[in-house]
Amino acid sequence: MAVRWLSAFLDFSHEDFSNEVTFWRAIAGSTVSPARGAHREFASLEPFNGDPHLRVQRVDSGDGGVHLDLHVDDVSESVSHATTLGATIVSKNPEVVVLHSPGGFSFCLVPWHGESERSRPIRWPGDTISIIDQLCIDVPAAGFDTECDFWAALTTWPWRQGISPEFRNLRRPPEMPLRVLLQRVGSDHIGGHLDLASTHPEEEVARHEGWGATVVEHHRFWTVMADPIGRRYCITHRNPRSGNLSG
Repeated sequence: MAVRWLSAFLDFSHEDFSNEVTFWRAIAGSTVSPARGAHREFASLEPFNGDPHLRVQRVDSGDGGVHLDLHVDDVSESVSHATTLGATIVSKNPEVVVLHSPGGFSFCLVPWHGESERSRPIRWPGDTISIIDQLCIDVPAAGFDTECDFWAALTTWPWRQGISPEFRNLRRPPEMPLRVLLQRVGSDHIGGHLDLASTHPEEEVARHEGWGATVVEHHRFWTVMADPIGRRYCITHRNPRSGNLSG
């Protein structure tokens, strides 16, 4: 199975969809594509250059969350591969198969339509450069090793140890727009969040606060933020072009 492209999907409730798309469009420095889908429930956050890797969806129930789309040449073959590795099928239609990882994280296998050009980071006033470039899967400790091995086998990208024992990341090919990070957490519920790489995190935090985000907590290399409805994400001190830690 060859993963040709990755997309992170932000899933929003009906009530929050419009305001949340406005917030995430603003901090990504993107425009929004025309709505698509049977109920106009999907859209892409379009970068000013390159192919989109951030997408939004209006969901019928629940508060939403974040999931990963893997774009592949042959969906049926990839589904067989994923289920052999321990994934379970949630739903199918001709364009998308929704699955759960062994730990229960939602992801989709979708056809590849030729996406290949990574978008470049945005340069903001004040000379800060940033990009939303990472999806972090937050994994309960008991299933952490199994989940890391599953994603490495599914993508064929080996995992490597992060800056501390609770982090591992997949070695993505250079053309991939998203990094995949796995974090061992104390919760018993698997989840996920997006990470943003920035050259000047303090300035980035201030800009996000101006759009309605709030600071949850500071760490050495990252700041945990909450968007206007409380959805958490991180502003990280990483090189926006390479994805590597800075400082």
